[in-house]
Amino acid sequence: MSKLHVLTDWYFSKKAAPYWLIVLMDCFFYYLVWLFIYGFFIGFHATLDTFWPLVAVITIYLLPQLIFFKLFHTYSVVVRYSSFVDLLRIVYAVACGTIVAILLHFLTNMAPHNILADTRSVQILVAGIGLAAMMIFTRVLVKYLYDTAYLSDEAPRAFIYGVKEGGVAIAKSIRSEKPAKFILKGFISHDPSLGYTNLSGVKVYQPDDSITDVLRKNKIKAVLIPPSRNEDFRRNQKLQDNIIAAGAKIYMAAEASEWNPGSDNAPHLKEVRIEDLLPREQVKVDMTSMAEELRGKRILITGSAGSIGSEIVRQVASFGPAAMVLIDQAESPQHDIRLQMAAYPDIKVETIVTSVCHSSRIDKLFAEFRPEYVFHAAAYKHVPMMEDNPTEAILNNVYSTKVLADASVKYGTRKFVMISTDKAVNPTNVMGCSKRICEIYVQSLNKAEEDGKVKGSTQFITTRFGNVLGSNGSVIPIFERQIREGGPVTVTDPNIVRFFMLIPEACKLVLEAGVKGHGGEIFAFDMGEPVRIADLAKRLILLSGAKDVKIEYTGLRDGEKLYEEVISKAEDSLPSFHEKIRIARVREYDFAEASRQVEELIATAKTYDEMATVKIMKQIVPEYISNNSVYSVLDKK
Repeated sequence: MSKLHVLTDWYFSKKAAPYWLIVLMDCFFYYLVWLFIYGFFIGFHATLDTFWPLVAVITIYLLPQLIFFKLFHTYSVVVRYSSFVDLLRIVYAVACGTIVAILLHFLTNMAPHNILADTRSVQILVAGIGLAAMMIFTRVLVKYLYDTAYLSDEAPRAFIYGVKEGGVAIAKSIRSEKPAKFILKGFISHDPSLGYTNLSGVKVYQPDDSITDVLRKNKIKAVLIPPSRNEDFRRNQKLQDNIIAAGAKIYMAAEASEWNPGSDNAPHLKEVRIEDLLPREQVKVDMTSMAEELRGKRILITGSAGSIGSEIVRQVASFGPAAMVLIDQAESPQHDIRLQMAAYPDIKVETIVTSVCHSSRIDKLFAEFRPEYVFHAAAYKHVPMMEDNPTEAILNNVYSTKVLADASVKYGTRKFVMISTDKAVNPTNVMGCSKRICEIYVQSLNKAEEDGKVKGSTQFITTRFGNVLGSNGSVIPIFERQIREGGPVTVTDPNIVRFFMLIPEACKLVLEAGVKGHGGEIFAFDMGEPVRIADLAKRLILLSGAKDVKIEYTGLRDGEKLYEEVISKAEDSLPSFHEKIRIARVREYDFAEASRQVEELIATAKTYDEMATVKIMKQIVPEYISNNSVYSVLDKK
């Protein structure tokens, strides 16, 4: 270790130098500057002859400096953390002290035996300038040594994307972190006026085709994205690819709502996952109205241990309901939810392990807790699994929905919110059709209530959306596992596309639809631009840095289709209270007929005759045309 590092390690191991020591150092500088200036004007031999009288004079001129040091809080900051504002305070204090010293010189100049008469105002001025220069130099030097001493050799060299849009704030925050997590080496900006200029001691580069070579040349290992540039960066896939191709990792800061760029708090930077880079706009919902509506209510949530249900649980709990009944048949995940709910001691919580198909148990729970809101998230959702098990799809998805919907009417539940899927639109598989039948049942029941054919006041609301990133069985964890194992990454078809949404965003829209819906609506979520799964796999391979991982196309699975849609071409849609939510206008069903067909379907499913079950499903939903499935034979009859 060098002597410089030994010295800096000793000094910076202290929390701060004593206040009085810094004052003495600055006073020493003032005396030193004065002696040099006086010697320059009258000669150094003469200065030595009048040394002690001169020290007395300097002390008099030093007094106003000390007063203004106090007034301007010059010593209110630790030297190693000095900022530009702190250096300005030094300039202001020294300037004011120098002006007072010059006035003192003029006021006493005519007095007899004046010890200040041998000095000149120009000497006072130059001494003030010298003092300010020495004080600023020492603080900049100490800060530089501190920053250098705590620059980790392992800290990655980084560029920041954006300058005016929070980039400078990010730069300031990472430079103040000790030990350093990143070493700032440049900015990337679309502003042509800033191209290849210098800012904060580093260069600003344009995000053109040369940026990959620039990143490699500068050995950049990280690109940091400020909160205000997240959406813009997500849309710029070419820049993402250039950064990934250069071997740099991408870090995104928390959204602006979670971090104030004007504050001293450093933003939380996390390495991006593939879902962070999907081109999508941030979903904004009216959290205040949801909180007001659900606060103090009794709420029942099915599928509470699932990826969607558990997120609904967390969001609803934050609103302060009076009681929550959480139902799921998966014991271990439900136990995890129970532990999480211990963080909400003011909410009465019941975590129930049971199947939503147990009608007597559901009836007893409704009779006891009288839920005002029901969020029905429990369902079998995997297309290939349900294609092989159609009777279970009906018993779990359709029968459970009927049980819960009937109990909601019987016990006066205010609102029933069912979570459906984009696969219910023009279904090509058992799972999608089962969810469409659920939609038909609750929507026709809502209409029957409104027409007075069924006694009840429950408002039934359906929400449709596509794939949610990070949910159980999501494609991304599968791809990540395949990449870790060296590949191949399996994609069913090079042209298959899907809509994606983050779990928290989907759940916020579900809650807002549930709170603001009036009953009978099928809310279809705007999922943004569809994503080609093959492109998703390629980008995930690039992002992982894995080499020689191939993509293998395996062919469409049973019941799978290339394109999903949240609203059928045969359906019209209307705008709603939220720009991301449309109201699908679908065919209305008579409840008596729909109920008869659903009961027949359930009875057939209980015989476990798969072909007969699917045949009735196709009668209820005529647009259900099987794709790449053994049940395609039923479409030919």
